[in-house]
Amino acid sequence: MKPDYIFESSWEVCNKVGGIYTVLSTRAKTLQDALPERIIFIGPDCWGEKPCPYFTEDTSLFSDWKSKAGETGLKVKVGRWDIPGQPIAILVDFNPFFENKNAIYTWLWENYQVDSLHAYGDYDEASMFSFAAAKVVESLYSFMMKPTDKVVYHGNEWMCGLGVLYINKVLPQIATVFTTHATSIGRSIAGNNKPLYDYLFAYNGDQMAGELNMQSKHSIEKQTAHYVDCFTTVSDITANECKELLDKPVDFVLPNGFDNSFVPKGATFTKKRKAARKRLIDVANALMGTELDDTTLIVSTSGRYEFRNKGIDVYIEAMNRLLRDRDLHKNVLAFIEVPGWVGEPRQDLVQRLESGQHFDTPLDVPQITHWLHNMSHDNVLGMLKYFDMQNHKDDKVKLIFLPCYLTGDDGVLNMSYYDLVLGNDLCIYPSYYEPWGYTPLEAIAFKVPCITTDLAGFGLWANTEKGGYSEITDGVKVIHRTDYNYSEVADTIKDTVADYSNFTDDDVKKSRAAADKLSKKALWSHFIKYYEDAYDFALRKAQQRIADGVKGGETLSFSEL
Repeated sequence: MKPDYIFESSWEVCNKVGGIYTVLSTRAKTLQDALPERIIFIGPDCWGEKPCPYFTEDTSLFSDWKSKAGETGLKVKVGRWDIPGQPIAILVDFNPFFENKNAIYTWLWENYQVDSLHAYGDYDEASMFSFAAAKVVESLYSFMMKPTDKVVYHGNEWMCGLGVLYINKVLPQIATVFTTHATSIGRSIAGNNKPLYDYLFAYNGDQMAGELNMQSKHSIEKQTAHYVDCFTTVSDITANECKELLDKPVDFVLPNGFDNSFVPKGATFTKKRKAARKRLIDVANALMGTELDDTTLIVSTSGRYEFRNKGIDVYIEAMNRLLRDRDLHKNVLAFIEVPGWVGEPRQDLVQRLESGQHFDTPLDVPQITHWLHNMSHDNVLGMLKYFDMQNHKDDKVKLIFLPCYLTGDDGVLNMSYYDLVLGNDLCIYPSYYEPWGYTPLEAIAFKVPCITTDLAGFGLWANTEKGGYSEITDGVKVIHRTDYNYSEVADTIKDTVADYSNFTDDDVKKSRAAADKLSKKALWSHFIKYYEDAYDFALRKAQQRIADGVKGGETLSFSEL
């Protein structure tokens, strides 16, 4: 069964704050091609009167419905998500629902036994958005769709759980799909330096949620997983986590694909790679008073600032060990590109860059490009200080922290992440906790070989494609990682970088070509079939529910709230 309409909600629709934005925005074109104008994304209106940089409003879209929705208290903006495919997007203002959150949470407890009593932080904000998104679906469905239309509502992460459960109860004819991209409790266990994998079989998710003060997020995620028509995740490693911590096996694994339509080709690629390398080296030389040239091996890690989960700690450890490696015969310029608590661009660095001059003395703190609000308590700077990694002139390995989102307007690099990543020789993502791993997939799409681990879903997939452990000559080096082999992982990264520094030009070309070839196997055109199976599964459940005579529950209107 194929859907006639798909509604999909996420906190990251038209809101670029993490990896789910990449999942949805790169998949959208494939869905739009299959269901033109019938895939509708719903995201939070976080901008108010300011324009959203990822969204273009179109007042002609659903104009009749928008007026009617406004009469019922729904404040929405309708337009296009500015990504390949230009799908329809609706941004909803969730703030009006805050005054009624207790009534909404009461409904949630009475119908699904979700514990919202221990909510804190972003729980309320996410829940009110999720409820508002569901009200948008309910309103649009009743206004413009026929009873015979096959409709899917797809929510992403615990943040959309409330809305999925609301639709499940109020509109049983709509098929519901829920994707957890990482269990909230699994991420918390890993982030709190507890061994996740060896003890996974013994952990009780509810007990750990209480211990780690995660009761409410865990509760909404678990109950959504149990009640939804189709429960999915993004990799086999997270599927196992769901079974053990949420007590619910997933119905389907939906691996994350990629749309490479924006990866430059031919001469444009060569030009952009050259520009990226020049910018990275110019910034490094200005910061450190060095004379690095284009023979320098440029490596980087990037992603969210999860020091242990993303393997930032073991990356620094590996670079420190590489300093003393006798097999290293090139200068290595290593970057950490994760957003910290950034204050402002370093004006002393900006002035040096704008002068166009060469300098032979380093700036103070020659390891960072932007000042932080928490310089004395930052994990990266703290570890560099512990190892006394000062980027001395005679050090063959120099490490620089870029603590900001690379959106092209950071004040120092002033180039976007995609315009910079292709300047790397190697990308390194030694994750301890990584349900999928978009950063390594993005790297190889830009022909940059990478290092990852078999605790990342992407790493497992790369091994499956190889039929064994993938090596750097295959485009991706997959390192075996456990709860306890941190030191071994650091050594393997060090050895791989040292080996790669000694590759001939032909060896490098072959590795880059292998990376490019592997990335083509992860295009959405190959992976969308898994979504089609999930939609079919959910629609059949909804069809059976209606055949069994299940009636919808009472809607929650503004007047009732």
